[in-house]
Amino acid sequence: MTAVPKARTSPDSEARTPGGRRSLAAALLLGALGATVALIASRQSWAEGEAQTVGGALHQSVSGSDVTGVPAALAIVGLAALVAVFAVRRSGRVLVSLLLALSGAGIVAAGLLGASDTAALDEKAAGVTGDAGAQIAAVTHSAWPYVACAGGVLLLLAGLLALRFGSRWPAMGGRYERGSGPRTRKQTVDPDRPEDLWKALDRGEDPTG
Repeated sequence: MTAVPKARTSPDSEARTPGGRRSLAAALLLGALGATVALIASRQSWAEGEAQTVGGALHQSVSGSDVTGVPAALAIVGLAALVAVFAVRRSGRVLVSLLLALSGAGIVAAGLLGASDTAALDEKAAGVTGDAGAQIAAVTHSAWPYVACAGGVLLLLAGLLALRFGSRWPAMGGRYERGSGPRTRKQTVDPDRPEDLWKALDRGEDPTG
């Protein structure tokens, strides 16, 4: 009794399975949401305080992009990596998935470091007072750095999903690869019929071949 060989499953068919569909949808949702959250958080006020001047105290605040440009930059990198996951295959997909996960981890690290940073406020105080050694008093920090960290965690999870299940996902444009589509039959050209010659030239064929 001979064993029946198992049919090979293509990435497209694996993506149609419940596990493949769920992981694909979850990675897309987590990656897009995480990058959006990190971008929004980087534009919000992360810290504020009072700069002491001759005329009195001036209220100053700094946004996340003033404190550190890392979350916004890595959010864009993460979005690009999320799209690129579906444009590459095999080892390329693994590398892009790793980049996606590292982007999320980098946002988390930058958010945690920027949550208590006062260097941007001190720099603003120096610009307002004209004193390079001026500092900000009564500093308060917002929760937006931790919101950026949450976005980074979502991107990290999307990258981990891509690393774990990415081999089951289809690649965009696979049906358009060379040799994958149906070949058109070359039409015969009758040299005695001028209309056939013109039609061949319109198709980009050599009627004399």
